[in-house]
Amino acid sequence: QVLLVESGGGLVQAGGSLRLSCAASGRTVSSSLMGWFRQAPGKEREFVAAAWWGGARTDYADSVQGRFTIFSNNVKNTVYLQMNSLKPEDTAVYFCAAGVTGTGEYTHWGQGTQVTVSS
Repeated sequence: QVLLVESGGGLVQAGGSLRLSCAASGRTVSSSLMGWFRQAPGKEREFVAAAWWGGARTDYADSVQGRFTIFSNNVKNTVYLQMNSLKPEDTAVYFCAAGVTGTGEYTHWGQGTQVTVSS
């Protein structure tokens, strides 16, 4: 059974930083596709960032490129999303997901953590 538990969300002022964590069990992050997605009120869920094989390959949405970094701690089996220079439009519920490296399909999702950026 795969379990993903996010933490680290909260309220921050524009320009500030937050680090989200996703602790995984039942799936080894160093050999998996791990991703972060977000969903703002009234909007569809959107891709934020992904890491293959513990960060050997990464990908980012254009909207967060250069501000967000996805990385993992393989000893803790945890994936992180470091978010810098936050903007009010980054406000959303952020979800961690685990997927299949070969297909890019995400098969397991966390419960989400709220990030609110005030202007």
